[in-house]
Amino acid sequence: MTAMLNLWTHALVALLFGAMALAGLRGGGRDWPRWSFITAALLTALWALAVAGIDAHDIATRLAKTARDIAWLCFAAMLIRRERAGNRAIAMLYAVTIGVVAATAVVSLAMTGPLAPATMAAADAVRQMLIALASLAALMLLCHLAQNVRHDGRWMALALVGSWSIDLIVATVALIAGEWPAWLGVVRGGVMLAVGSGIAVAAQRRGAGGPTLSRTAAIRLIGVAVGGCYLALTALAADRAGGLDPAYARPVQIAIVLGATVALLTLASTPWLRAWMRVKLAKHLFAHRYDYRVEWQRFAATLGRPTDGEPLPRRLVKALADLTDSPAGLLLCRDDDQLVPLAHWAWPGTGEPVADPALAGRLAGGHIVALDEERRAGTLPSWLRVAHDAWVMVPLIHGDLLTGAIVLARPPIDRQLDWEDLDLLRVAGRQAASYLAENRAQAALADAARFEEFNRRFAFLLHDIKNVASQLTLVARNAERHADNPAFRVDMIETLRDGAGRMTALLGRLGQLDMGRAESVQPVDVTALVHRLAAARRATGPIVVEATAALALAAPGRLEQAIGHLVQNAAEAGGVLPVRVVVGQGEKVTIDVIDEGVGMSAEFVRDKLFRPFASTKPIGFGIGAYEARQLIRAMNGTLDVDSREGAGTRFRIVLPLAPALEAAA
Repeated sequence: MTAMLNLWTHALVALLFGAMALAGLRGGGRDWPRWSFITAALLTALWALAVAGIDAHDIATRLAKTARDIAWLCFAAMLIRRERAGNRAIAMLYAVTIGVVAATAVVSLAMTGPLAPATMAAADAVRQMLIALASLAALMLLCHLAQNVRHDGRWMALALVGSWSIDLIVATVALIAGEWPAWLGVVRGGVMLAVGSGIAVAAQRRGAGGPTLSRTAAIRLIGVAVGGCYLALTALAADRAGGLDPAYARPVQIAIVLGATVALLTLASTPWLRAWMRVKLAKHLFAHRYDYRVEWQRFAATLGRPTDGEPLPRRLVKALADLTDSPAGLLLCRDDDQLVPLAHWAWPGTGEPVADPALAGRLAGGHIVALDEERRAGTLPSWLRVAHDAWVMVPLIHGDLLTGAIVLARPPIDRQLDWEDLDLLRVAGRQAASYLAENRAQAALADAARFEEFNRRFAFLLHDIKNVASQLTLVARNAERHADNPAFRVDMIETLRDGAGRMTALLGRLGQLDMGRAESVQPVDVTALVHRLAAARRATGPIVVEATAALALAAPGRLEQAIGHLVQNAAEAGGVLPVRVVVGQGEKVTIDVIDEGVGMSAEFVRDKLFRPFASTKPIGFGIGAYEARQLIRAMNGTLDVDSREGAGTRFRIVLPLAPALEAAA
């Protein structure tokens, strides 16, 4: 059991220092303290592998240890040089210590020769004394290093103290007992795991002369070291229990292993303990409580990627609560002089409106309100006063305006807010406020788009109503001259019937359901449709139809409406000759609406014709041509125009030809 523990602990040490050496290779430039660190970490990994794979007493392992110690002493000397804290005496002490360490290698090499047992024992004693002397000298140098370097270098010195301390203990035990016991090797492996974790934390602080590890990597390395020490102690206890009476040894060993495993799983799965460990590690091992890069990435990811359709207000609360490990939160939105609950995340209940001008004024000034202090002062609203889990209120400031606030629940480990909490929550609150403002702006744009769509439809309807009114006006005007003509009266009745039908259809389109209904595309007899349209408008003025048989894929109602707009515009163009509608069929169906009126300039056709509310007529809406093109495009057709001022205009509708099978059907 002891041999297995010795193997695994030193294997973990090799893995830990090897990872730090690889992390150090990511840097650039000729930073000699960094390369010294990489060399020392790599030699320590090789020494640990030799202990785990060969034996601690083998000559290769002893030489690897010598190289490891010299590398760490060189690294410490370079840190002193970097800080300009050394002198000639310190340099001489480093040189002497390195010489003593090198002497242990010379003695180890001499012990490989054919020596008498007494000589071998004396040489081993000399080697152990040299190790003890070198360890004492190294501890003195580390004390000097810790006193004369920056804060991060002190962490490195304190971590290295563990390495030479355990070497001193092992050498002392070997001198007293003649040989150190196997279990002491397991303890040394555990101590080296702790040393590696300390060095990883020191390296995580920039400027320590080693590579920069992320906070997550450093905490995980510490977790590996703690887990390794825990397993080592468990195995050591089980090994010691093996010395009991054979009848009791096995049950006691099983109980120790099972109990330790259950205890480890229970502790690892306890949220309170995990939160406590994070707080303690952040407080005592790192310069800052938060890893700002990681926290901001998580904050942005929570806001930017909705899960299970989670709305943005709820994600805002969760993102802010995750920063402080708060288990719940409540979003209050500003409504006039009140803060009204808008959304919550795991909050018990929905809260109540907050109508407190003094509190709102403090929040508007960007102050983060610690609710415990306000609760003791009795200045909180009733529901917040009794909600003892409410911990802090973070204002949401967008620009200079207070848009709301987020109430965070008390984290599992209660603590006082410090400057770092306040700064992070203040910045996160402003970011959350910008997201909330953007969300509101998008909602307002969506509402505006719906109103625009409604206004567009209403403008089209109003234009169609104007066309019907113009048609009826022409009928009334012609009736004054042709009322005695029976044929005209027949045309007038047909025109009135058509106008009444169109008005009824327009009123129906005002309904919400009918406005959203889309007419299907189908084969349409364009010739019959044009003749029907000309007959319905005969009382308003003559329309000449020149049509051959033509079948197009179109929506009948939309096509008739589009042609009606163009015919109405042509009739109002003021030409002497009647409006002509020419229908032809080739590869596609073409419908030309031709007048010889005033025409339009090229600039007007290019810039204004197909834009709404642009018209050459004094009382025109400027919507007919625009709506006609929209209707035709919806049927996969095109609308082109050819116009010259004083010579007239030709609008050409081009529609897909109906396939033969569909036409036959």
